[in-house]
Amino acid sequence: MYRSNTCGELRLSDRGKKVTLAGWVQRIRKMGSLNFIDLRDRYGITQLSADDNSPKEVLDIIANLGREYVIQVEGEVIERQSKNNKIPTGEIEIKLESINILNPAAIPPFTIEDQTDGGEDIRAKYRYLDLRRNPLKSALSLRHKIALETRKYLDEQSFMEIETPFLIKSTPEGARDFVVPSRMNPGEFYALPQSPQTFKQLLMVAGYDRYFQIVRCFRDEDLRADRQPEFTQIDCEMSFVEREDVLQMFEGLTKHLFKSVLNKEITEAFPRMSYDYAMEHYGSDKPDIRFEMQIQDISELVKGKGFSIFDQANYIGAISATGCAGYTRKQIDELTEWVKRPQIGAKGLVYIKLGDEIKSSVDKFYTPEDLQKIGNKLNAQKGDLILILCGEKKKTQTQLGALRLEMGNRLGLRDNSVYKPLWICDFPLLEWDDETQRFYAMHHPFTAPKPEDLDKFFSNNQSDLAEVKANAYDIVLNGNEIGGGSIRIHDNKIQKRMFEILGFSSEQAEYRFGFLMNAFKFGAPPHGGIAFGFDRLCALFGGQETIRDFIAFPKNNMGRDVMADSPSVIDDTQMEELFIKSTASKE
Repeated sequence: MYRSNTCGELRLSDRGKKVTLAGWVQRIRKMGSLNFIDLRDRYGITQLSADDNSPKEVLDIIANLGREYVIQVEGEVIERQSKNNKIPTGEIEIKLESINILNPAAIPPFTIEDQTDGGEDIRAKYRYLDLRRNPLKSALSLRHKIALETRKYLDEQSFMEIETPFLIKSTPEGARDFVVPSRMNPGEFYALPQSPQTFKQLLMVAGYDRYFQIVRCFRDEDLRADRQPEFTQIDCEMSFVEREDVLQMFEGLTKHLFKSVLNKEITEAFPRMSYDYAMEHYGSDKPDIRFEMQIQDISELVKGKGFSIFDQANYIGAISATGCAGYTRKQIDELTEWVKRPQIGAKGLVYIKLGDEIKSSVDKFYTPEDLQKIGNKLNAQKGDLILILCGEKKKTQTQLGALRLEMGNRLGLRDNSVYKPLWICDFPLLEWDDETQRFYAMHHPFTAPKPEDLDKFFSNNQSDLAEVKANAYDIVLNGNEIGGGSIRIHDNKIQKRMFEILGFSSEQAEYRFGFLMNAFKFGAPPHGGIAFGFDRLCALFGGQETIRDFIAFPKNNMGRDVMADSPSVIDDTQMEELFIKSTASKE
């Protein structure tokens, strides 16, 4: 056998045992006549030792060892003279009796340590080496545990894990599909699923009333820190449920994961917040409620005072930053430039300092009493700094939401060890697009309207349709959406009306979704579900903003795998087999 034990399990109680270990050479230290080797595997590090009394063949091999050599060793577990309380095996070492080099190794392009000298690009190219480092091992171990505990919880709640197809029909509505040419059906294409949405609804029609799947999904869209072209969802669906049933079930899952994975007990119910309230007071439909600093509409307090920018604005909103009245002009100017960046898009920033005196960038137009009224509206105290933006309402609220998060970061209010989940409900069902002059589904075209809004849903009045609320919900954690879902449409009449509102002709609806509509004719139960962003959930549980470390082999921000060098050109023979004309040179 290659090993009797791993490099992470031996303790002082094993003293005197003869053991065989195998792993990678982490480092070699020579101290006079003493030789020490740190041997590493997935489970930890064990120190090996040899001295002048060790077998000559052992010393000869040590003299030629290099970092990352794969070796097998035999020896006796002994107590260490100089103990290391930073590792679990730090009280023992292995007195070497033999070494066998299983494979020599080239010098790695970066040090395989917790704090490495490798930059992001070089570590991505040699991802298999980066995965040897403890931070990534811990991230993937956390991912494994979250998946395991998810399966345990859902199994106990009578959910059945069922796989759905990866080669499906393209439905170009929403994000772009990745498409796959079919060799056996020339000129026709499969799509890779953006989610198993239609298939899990068909499973409800089939009578599998509690389904789940930890499933790979694909979207051909621009990338950022928390988005990859292929990603994983905890995908779930339930029959014979109303919204409250779904919320209770998956609030339970979330609490279970906090307890079993992070050992954090959450006993209170998750807060519920409407989409409208979230936008009004947080400038985001995924608010971070770890800190206050809520947005307030101060339009009525500042209009009509002669300051033309405010007088002409559609909306004026403000936030109060606790204890920041001492900000210097340089700091205020830096904040002003921050909100004027293209990513935020504000035209300027107005401030009020509630110090011993009330000072403002607009005190030419407002008396101290006027400015104090604004402070009162925000419950601001002496020593606070009020920051004000204005413009079109929704855009300005979003800008204030971004500024709120930035101030939260600067003031240390967004502690990654603190977790504040909540539900966001009552989203608009539809979004109007001025450019195309049509409505789009805010979530997807199978989301049911709230029952009390059905009259508006069947109205031909555009303003009525804009007011229809979706029977939908998102679960948000620390300013990140970690899951979203809805009660689905199970009535053919409502589904046909939805397709009509979205501008689908009867023929288009039949071509894209006819299989689902036909299935509904055979008895579709009331049903609803949710999908959690598994990669993002893992990153948040790991206290990180980016999801890449929690995926074994991620893509970069251009959608490329720089390790495997994909995507890549395929040869002309493959192109011909797929009936695709080559547009790329083979050079």
